[in-house]
Amino acid sequence: MSKTGGKKPPLIAERRYAKAASKAKPKAAPKQVRTAKPRRAARKASWPVRLVTGLVRLIWRAIWGVGWRLGAMGAIIVGLFTLYYYAQLPPLETLIDARTKGSVTMLDREGRVYAWRGETFGGQIASDTVSPYLKNAIIATEDKRFYRHIGISPRGIASAIRINLSEGRGPLEGNGGSTITQQVAKLICLGVPYDPKVWKSEADYEADCRVSSKWRKLKEVPFSFAMEAKYGKANILTLYLNRAYLGAGARGFEAAAQRYFGKSANEVNPAQAAMLAGLLKAPSRYAPTADLQKAQDRASVVLGLMHDQDYLTDLQYKEAIDSPARLSQAAEAKAGGYFADWVMDSGPAYLTQDTTEDVIVKTTLDQDIQKSAEDALAYVFDTKVKEGSVAQAAIVVMSADGAVRAMVGGRKTQVSGAFNRATQALRQVGSTFKPFVYAAALDLGYTMNSYVDDAPITLYVKGSGEWTPKNYTPEFRGMITLTDALTHSINTATVRVSQAVGLEAVRQVAGDFGLKSDLAQGPAIVLGSSGATLLEMTGAYAGILNGGSSVRPYGLIELRIQGDDEALMGQEGGIGERVISENAARQLTYMMTQVIERGTGRRALLDRHQAAGKTGTTSDYRDAWFIGFTADYVVGVWMGNDDNTPLTGVTGGGLPADIWHEVMVRIEADLPSTPLPMIRPEELPPPVYQEQTYDSGPIAQGQPMPQQPAPQRRRQNDPILELLNAILGNRN
Repeated sequence: MSKTGGKKPPLIAERRYAKAASKAKPKAAPKQVRTAKPRRAARKASWPVRLVTGLVRLIWRAIWGVGWRLGAMGAIIVGLFTLYYYAQLPPLETLIDARTKGSVTMLDREGRVYAWRGETFGGQIASDTVSPYLKNAIIATEDKRFYRHIGISPRGIASAIRINLSEGRGPLEGNGGSTITQQVAKLICLGVPYDPKVWKSEADYEADCRVSSKWRKLKEVPFSFAMEAKYGKANILTLYLNRAYLGAGARGFEAAAQRYFGKSANEVNPAQAAMLAGLLKAPSRYAPTADLQKAQDRASVVLGLMHDQDYLTDLQYKEAIDSPARLSQAAEAKAGGYFADWVMDSGPAYLTQDTTEDVIVKTTLDQDIQKSAEDALAYVFDTKVKEGSVAQAAIVVMSADGAVRAMVGGRKTQVSGAFNRATQALRQVGSTFKPFVYAAALDLGYTMNSYVDDAPITLYVKGSGEWTPKNYTPEFRGMITLTDALTHSINTATVRVSQAVGLEAVRQVAGDFGLKSDLAQGPAIVLGSSGATLLEMTGAYAGILNGGSSVRPYGLIELRIQGDDEALMGQEGGIGERVISENAARQLTYMMTQVIERGTGRRALLDRHQAAGKTGTTSDYRDAWFIGFTADYVVGVWMGNDDNTPLTGVTGGGLPADIWHEVMVRIEADLPSTPLPMIRPEELPPPVYQEQTYDSGPIAQGQPMPQQPAPQRRRQNDPILELLNAILGNRN
């Protein structure tokens, strides 16, 4: 134990470095080290939250894992289909013009284009030679990213979906966001060629190609990629320029430029280019031949797009807006729709309606005369026919050799494919038949100065009983000349003349002049009970003007394949064999001048030109006619109702004569006054009365006079024709 009594000494801590403390240099105060605050224990999310989060992460991993695999698989499939289509795509040249049928381009007598039939292909054009305005207009309108995509445009598709949804449509309804490449893919039907065994017609084939389905839209993607890879941008645009349909039967921009503007697509200006590009949206709706103002409005939109995308300067844009595109003279006139249809029907089908080649047809049409006829018809109906009338009319203008210069088949003149009342309507001809009765008499030796009795007459018709023709007026004139009988259209006198010469002679004269559609057999034939078309009647009157020879009305002068210099066929018609003597024809011409100067056709009288003609009205007023001629042209006019109901207050000497007069005033305006070739009464021997008894009553004849009417009329041919027929062994 220690001395302290067992207590422990106090515990004192030793100072570190105590001995050196006095000698050590003062040190800087140690830096304070921040100590991290103790973290709070992380609060665990509730189990529902952790469950949802886990599921989302799991789904995302699954989607990502499956998505990139599906994407890769889809890319492989698209690539394989692209390679397949690439291998199947034909050479570019075979796709430029894949029409199975050709077209017909019609030229008038001056060689100017006035009508087209079928789908016209104007000839191949290329994207590197076409007007730059046209190329830029197409790109600005249809696919402004054309040079920056590889066949499809995701931005374009997204924009189309947005527009469709904003307008209340489905995402894939309406705007499709198709690129030019996709449109070309549709134009060539995704490489499926036309097969007549599968489709009834080419129209059905193209309609099927235009059907948009989800499956077809999917096929467009690899097909477009393949086209881009095989053809390139320039060739795809070339296909588009040549294959797009642009209204009015124009296939391709070259055909459209020629049809609407009369020039090549290589030469169009900005305004014309904009109008052509605007047709792509809706060809039939915006076709300038259908509605020029609507086409110009659409072109203004296209010009705006071109300006916004720097394809047009400010000055070019202003000039194009201030001077919008207009149709060429031929396209604006829309001349000869009925005439063109008639020519198509009259030519061989394999070179017209069913042609597989592009055909050029030169015709007899005169566009100025055609317009005059259309204007005359419109003028009379606007000024002299009550509003709301459904009456129809037709006009034929013809030269003496049968060349048809104009044809109006109805009041709606600017049409094609419509019912043609000039060539298809078989109507009773009324008193316009009477000149052929007098032609037969004159050819047999009667003269215009011969006398015939205008008195009551009754004939017995086998199988029908008694027939008593009546005149338009109740009074009778007694003995009158043949000239007066025709001038005043006396029925009883005409029947007596026909009985004197024989109905068979009358029928033969009419038939030889071209009236063969529906010649009646009984005596009523001489009063116009037969049916004929206006074209036939006008052609028959042309035979009187030319001196008594028949004509075959024709419109086709020459037909050739486009690009060929040699014609495949020439004129189809013209002057034929002589029907009556020239002496008879010249007398008849004088008699018909009196119809206009002092008879039933006085409303057709012309101031400066001699004219001859004949009125015609059927007994029930269902048909009204006026047919006549000057030294230059023969014009036939018909009026009636399509349903064959009677006209109200219309006779051949009324509105038809007015229409005839208006036509003649217009087409003769710049022509010199040429006298008609005719024989006047004073140039003939004076008439000598000699009574001969027939079943119909007496008729007086001038000299020379046959003792009996010829039982059968002898055809009188020209000596030259007789000689040719004898040489050829074809003597009748």
